[in-house]
Amino acid sequence: MTRGQTLLGVDPGLRRTGYGVIRCDGAQLAHLAHGVITAPTAAPLPERLAALFDALTALITKYAPDAIAVEQVFVNTNAQATLLLGQARGALLAAATRSGAPVAEYTALQVKQAVVGYGKAQKVQVQEMVRRLLALAEPPPPDAADALACAICHAHQSRHPLAAAALANVSGVTRRKGRLRWDAAALAQLSRNGEQR
Repeated sequence: MTRGQTLLGVDPGLRRTGYGVIRCDGAQLAHLAHGVITAPTAAPLPERLAALFDALTALITKYAPDAIAVEQVFVNTNAQATLLLGQARGALLAAATRSGAPVAEYTALQVKQAVVGYGKAQKVQVQEMVRRLLALAEPPPPDAADALACAICHAHQSRHPLAAAALANVSGVTRRKGRLRWDAAALAQLSRNGEQR
């Protein structure tokens, strides 16, 4: 990753699209912004897609990212839900591509591997690692955390040295065969913390 770049991460959704903006300067990551884009649920689908497009375009204009990282769609058994999510993602990709910034796509497994060190990490683990890596006072909401994680994944280029460094002094986390492992007690504590928020 080139020094001094602004990265925008996007976690697509028709109802809630998470976004996160970070600054990458060498090995240092800094948080700039995060939040959730919502489209009016009562509006016709074309209007909801236009709202997503316009909102992401406004964010791109405001932060002028050097690159945009978008999480790939998870295909589930509900074909209708998958189709709607795909259309939302298409609108977001169109806005991202129109900006002229390079657009990268990552699977959820790649994002979790880069940020947590484990491709099947739970949401609370992702939220906690994003908080640690970006030195936030509190973990961001799930949609925004996923978007920030996507941006971090792009900064790491699918590697996780920063995640390993952040976990160096965390109890309940060990490294085995090059992979980070969370023990049951650490997972339970993260779950409890998530329920209390």
